Amino acid sequence: QVQLVESGGGSVQTGGSLRLSCVLSGYSYGSYLMGWFRQAPGKAREGVAAFDRDRNPNYATSVKGRFTISRDNIKNSLYLEMNNLKPEDTAMYYCAADTPFGPMWPGGYKYWGQGTPVTVSS
Repeated sequence: QVQLVESGGGSVQTGGSLRLSCVLSGYSYGSYLMGWFRQAPGKAREGVAAFDRDRNPNYATSVKGRFTISRDNIKNSLYLEMNNLKPEDTAMYYCAADTPFGPMWPGGYKYWGQGTPVTVSS
């Protein structure tokens, strides 16, 4: 059974930093596309950062230069380093794995974590 578990969310002030982690279990880590997504109250889920099939990082325009996605294949883990956080980054953040489609489109992903909340206050 494939399972993703996120951690690292929290509450910070504008300009603060957080590092999200996601551990994948139950399947071969390297064979999946994986990425980070977020959903703010009343809004659709959106792609934040994800690796494409060439293992290049893709970022949403709104987070470029502030967020960094990385992976540790030995630990079966995916990370999201978030710096210079803004109130508009407030959302539930999800890790997802396995999609036959583009890496930044949430609709194609098969496996999802439970989410970790991020709140940025001004």
